Amino acid sequence: MAGADGRPLAETVFHWIDPEIQYWKDPAFALRAPFVHAARTCAEPFYFNGERLASWRSIQALEEINNGADFPTFGVHAAIVAPIHLPGGTIGAVVWASDRDIPDLSARFDQHAADMFCLAQRFVASYADQTGRGDSKPAIRLTPREIQCLKHAAAGCSDIEISRAIDVSVPTVRFHLTNAARKIGASGRSQTVHYATRMGYIGNACTLQAKRA
Repeated sequence: MAGADGRPLAETVFHWIDPEIQYWKDPAFALRAPFVHAARTCAEPFYFNGERLASWRSIQALEEINNGADFPTFGVHAAIVAPIHLPGGTIGAVVWASDRDIPDLSARFDQHAADMFCLAQRFVASYADQTGRGDSKPAIRLTPREIQCLKHAAAGCSDIEISRAIDVSVPTVRFHLTNAARKIGASGRSQTVHYATRMGYIGNACTLQAKRA
């Protein structure tokens, strides 16, 4: 995130607890930070108590990170993290971190995490809208037939295989796929499937793949 002057807010507003760490200048930071990795796999708030990541319930993804060999904390002794999953596939996180231990962190998490999560969502969404990075396009509506064709395409089916599976002609399959690409603003089959997946139109393509096999 950057201010109107183009400077990262991490430099001017949201200072990291360790002044020696300038994570916004380190392209590899997101690959090393367990908090960022957890935000990719967990869509609900979680906390770090100095030893482990945890949430309201047991989450397998967090346990796998806890059990990993490399767990750099970057000076963090306690933190509450709100993952932010915005439309269009944007994933980030708002982190409240401390360089000291907080013995009652679990209780504070139970009391405040829901409100912090809502505030984080509003903050990031508002920033995205104000900077033109939000989803400002009109809502995209695909037809059931277009979605059906895309699901089979995502499973690796050719146009001929899709036509046989849904009992329509090959030109009709291509018509639906072309229409879907135009609506989404994608170029080519792979990009259309990718964007449609990010938008939630394509569910579990593995099921179709299994049926095809």
